Amino acid sequence: MIRRLALPALVAVSLVLGHGARAADSPFEGDLMRLSEILGALHYLRNLCGESGQDWRGRMEALIEAENPDEARRAKLTASFNRGYRSFETTYATCTSSALAAIARYMKEGEALARDTATRYGN
Repeated sequence: MIRRLALPALVAVSLVLGHGARAADSPFEGDLMRLSEILGALHYLRNLCGESGQDWRGRMEALIEAENPDEARRAKLTASFNRGYRSFETTYATCTSSALAAIARYMKEGEALARDTATRYGN
């Protein structure tokens, strides 16, 4: 079974980082955008491969809530999530071994990104 990217880790990253600069030019902005894209991809792929529900969308909503971004930044985070979702929606109509491999890669990348971002930019 594929491990879950922990919601507390995502929220912790955002809370740790959210106390600093929130401008789009912050040093961790690219990491948060990539994490948003990964969550969107996982939302599509995990549901395609048998996980039902809105867990990954909920994790994205929690990240946005913890970040409390202005409208422009919220739109960028949402666009990143949607880009991740759509990139796989156009590629996979059924769960395949390739889709499962993508899930594993994105889970690993998301976990590393959340951990490394918190370590690098946290207090």
